[in-house]
Amino acid sequence: MSSSDFIYLASQSPRRAQLLAQLGVRHELLLAAPDEDAEALEAVLPGESPTAYVQRVTALKLDAAVTRHERLGLPAAPILCADTTVAIGRTILGKPEDERDAERMLGLLSGRTHRVMTAIALQNGPQRYAALNVSHVRFAAVEAQHIAHYVASGEPLGKAGAYAIQGRAAAFIEHISGSHSGIMGLPMFETAQLLRQAGFRL
Repeated sequence: MSSSDFIYLASQSPRRAQLLAQLGVRHELLLAAPDEDAEALEAVLPGESPTAYVQRVTALKLDAAVTRHERLGLPAAPILCADTTVAIGRTILGKPEDERDAERMLGLLSGRTHRVMTAIALQNGPQRYAALNVSHVRFAAVEAQHIAHYVASGEPLGKAGAYAIQGRAAAFIEHISGSHSGIMGLPMFETAQLLRQAGFRL
């Protein structure tokens, strides 16, 4: 059982921090040092399915966070990691490399349904808990000029699939089947379940 009254969040995402706060979970950030190559963890393996990919990357991020926690000699508390990926079929749409890449991705999403997968993993002492949330999102057909205008806002850069549901791209979304918080990057239902499994009182 976890006796701590806080957890570590190993994520730079302000949205994940906000969602944890919404659950009433006190947390401290456990971020990668500049010399840790976090981007290298996100490389896709040949033939890897989007589901396998997002779960593997989350596990690797948690491994790195556990090592970081030990190296820094921090007080014991559960460590939470998450990773979100967007996929059309077996094609993974990661974070766009630049504006042109963002326009390409949004063009692929236009008028189609895609999956948003968020994997979460929680380390509590020797125990590890994991869950996966899969949601389906349908974009309306979006005109090229509207895509270009959205990309020019800068919002798509740094976002899986080149959009943020809590931002301006909400205007493109026709239908959602699944978890709104999961699409934002931290599925609250599954997160609460994992925390309870680890003995954390919500």
